[in-house]
Amino acid sequence: MDTPLRPAPRARDAAAGSRRAPRVLVVGAGFGGLTVLRALLQAGHTDVTVLERADEVGGVWRDNTYPGAACDVPSSLYSWSWAPHPSWPRRYSQQPDILDYVRGVAAAEGLLPHVRTGTAVRRAVFDEGSRTWQVTVETGGRTEVLEADVLVPAVGQLSQPVVPALPGLDDFAGPAFHSARWRHDVDLTGKRVAVVGTGASAIQFVPGIVDRVGAMTVFQRSAPYVVPKPDRAYTRLHGAAFRALPPTQAFGRGLTRAISEWLNRSFTHRSVLTPALRAAWEVTLLVQVRDRRLRRRLRPDYPIGCKRVLFSNDWYPALAREHVEVVTEPVAEVLPHGVRTADGREHAADVLVWGTGFAATRFLETLEVTGVGGADLHEVWGGKAHAHLGLAVPGFPQMFVVYGPHTNLGGSSIIQMLEAQAGYVVQVVDALAAGRVECLDVRPEVAEAFEAEMGSRLADSVWTQCSNWYNDGGTVSTNWPGLAREYEHRLARVSFTEYHDLPAQPAVPARTRETAS
Repeated sequence: MDTPLRPAPRARDAAAGSRRAPRVLVVGAGFGGLTVLRALLQAGHTDVTVLERADEVGGVWRDNTYPGAACDVPSSLYSWSWAPHPSWPRRYSQQPDILDYVRGVAAAEGLLPHVRTGTAVRRAVFDEGSRTWQVTVETGGRTEVLEADVLVPAVGQLSQPVVPALPGLDDFAGPAFHSARWRHDVDLTGKRVAVVGTGASAIQFVPGIVDRVGAMTVFQRSAPYVVPKPDRAYTRLHGAAFRALPPTQAFGRGLTRAISEWLNRSFTHRSVLTPALRAAWEVTLLVQVRDRRLRRRLRPDYPIGCKRVLFSNDWYPALAREHVEVVTEPVAEVLPHGVRTADGREHAADVLVWGTGFAATRFLETLEVTGVGGADLHEVWGGKAHAHLGLAVPGFPQMFVVYGPHTNLGGSSIIQMLEAQAGYVVQVVDALAAGRVECLDVRPEVAEAFEAEMGSRLADSVWTQCSNWYNDGGTVSTNWPGLAREYEHRLARVSFTEYHDLPAQPAVPARTRETAS
């Protein structure tokens, strides 16, 4: 039977000094994992290890190196609140600058000694006897099992590239790669390049390579809404002002946050911003694409905001180039020297680039996670991930999923959400260290109530009105239906009554174990 969680006696707190410090394992050294690591270190918890399968920190900004890769949130907000950077070269920074920022902050904050790179997590099993997580990792071909009291998967929603399972996929004779695995060794000069997909990555790399290729065919399943990007290069005066007068940069961050919250609200409530965005898109399309037939192909057939609204000043001009063709027929088959569309037409290509996005709704897909009673996390989810506050799953004690279900934002910086989640995890580890709790498992009825709330609030959102990467089977599992500040408020103080303390399991006598085996 579950043991209700009650505040422990103060005498127990006094004895906390004799307790073993909680051991925390974090999976992933991107923004999410490093945010949790820094928060725990700041709170005095030093037995924290971040497991990173790659050779360095950086997450998506390490992996996505395609031409033109950049953020569509201003850098003043797409940065840690505790690490303002006065030397951003642009309002919307590009991939190399963001990666340099992550590396630099990780080094300056003393985070790197806690990161184990080149270490892939294969499985995590909750041991009910010891009430710990047994995490199997592989480093350089060597396998070992690590033990932790708290497990924090922080692999993100955009880490697993998706390539459609098309006939003939392996028959293509030339180089074929996903935008998140860009082949810099492939010279595109003068080549016929086929690009499949017109999402957030494609609108950056297509303009980035259009002047090099000999011909380009862009295969569009659905047209995106693309509005102007108010970008600009910062001058030396900007940097000098930000360094000498930090409130000037803080003001920019605050203003950007306010505008982005307005955008967040427009996706779930009627707002004057929605028609304003649509008007901006209409004008941009009319001015930048003079060919009426092409304009018709580039007109979305769904409400603005249902798919991710994209920001670019050179997407439409790139598509309007004479050596670029936009094809709206679905790709049906990959051929050795091109692709065939559903209308039977063959399109020749020397290089094939997949701009087909990520498995955003398949949370923790690369991890095998086993909870109480041998429960498999992915079977429990049944194809639709859910977690209380986007963090905790019943039956998986003291596992907190960073950037989990219902924590993505439609129009703001995810780093705000990550910082709120890190603060929540710190409170749990504080309670463990002080002996106020033993092993927390979120109550099923609490998680169910949260999921019901999310379903109700998202039912009328714009994200349910078309097929997109936010939903799976018509149910939105990725996005938060409110403002970032609401999420921050809800995570500011852990409600321990939402959890029960998992009772210790009695040790199994050696003779019994032998008989059972």
